[in-house]
Amino acid sequence: MKYGIISAAIIAVGIIIMGLSLKAGMDNFTEKDRKVTVKGLAEKEVKADKVTWPIVTKELGNDLPELYVRIAQKQQTIRHFLLANGITEKEITVNAPQVIDLSADQYTTNTNPYRYNITVVVTVTSGNVDRVRGIIARQGELLKQGVAIVAGDYSNQITYSLDSFKKMKPKMMTEAIENAQQTAQQFALNSKSKLNKIVSADQGQFTIEDRDQNTPWIKRVRVVTTVTYSLKD
Repeated sequence: MKYGIISAAIIAVGIIIMGLSLKAGMDNFTEKDRKVTVKGLAEKEVKADKVTWPIVTKELGNDLPELYVRIAQKQQTIRHFLLANGITEKEITVNAPQVIDLSADQYTTNTNPYRYNITVVVTVTSGNVDRVRGIIARQGELLKQGVAIVAGDYSNQITYSLDSFKKMKPKMMTEAIENAQQTAQQFALNSKSKLNKIVSADQGQFTIEDRDQNTPWIKRVRVVTTVTYSLKD
């Protein structure tokens, strides 16, 4: 009789434990399917910290040595103008002249009275964006010194860039994740749940764009991250 009671008690305890285990397993199974996926945004407008300004000039003529002398004079005039306005020597790069012989192509009829077209590019690369922008606005002063600046083609456009971008990334990622968490917490509150751990996260892609076509030195930096959280009661 005594052994029967003990056996029954053991079986009862076993049934209770098994029931609890089944319940926990069912709860876990249910919670695995309870997830919320949200997006977090971080966006900033910042000034570019680097400018590249190609200054393009051309010379046309038939006497090549004379053209090289004239080009050299223009280069010196441009250099003096830049140095006088606060640009340093290390910020100035003079590219080799590009010479086009207009009568060299046998398939082209050259109706131009000049045989040679020489292009020279003096490039300013600087971290002092405001100073360079001020000089660009006054480049017409070179006309008084006999130097005509030619509008750059696609490969010789003024460009503004953001060298400090790498330093900005960690903070912006943190802001994007915090933004995603706030959205997820609101969802959990509305669904009468609690936010659990992160199941998966996608860093997303950073984009750097001009704020608009009139202010290319102002950059809009943006990142969208996608985060999936699990929910619990």
